[in-house]
Amino acid sequence: MKKVIVAVVVAAFALLAAGCSPEVGSKAWCQQMKEKPKGDWTATEAKDYTKHCLF
Repeated sequence: MKKVIVAVVVAAFALLAAGCSPEVGSKAWCQQMKEKPKGDWTATEAKDYTKHCLF
């Protein structure tokens, strides 16, 4: 019984962690980046935005 509970908790955590942010380059991610202030972007985010959302 304890193993089942642990498995459910781990699965729930994995789903929540995966659902926190959209995949880089997806339409949802591009929209999220458009709404985020440009001053808060990291260098990697700026590069990915240019690569996936502009070109």
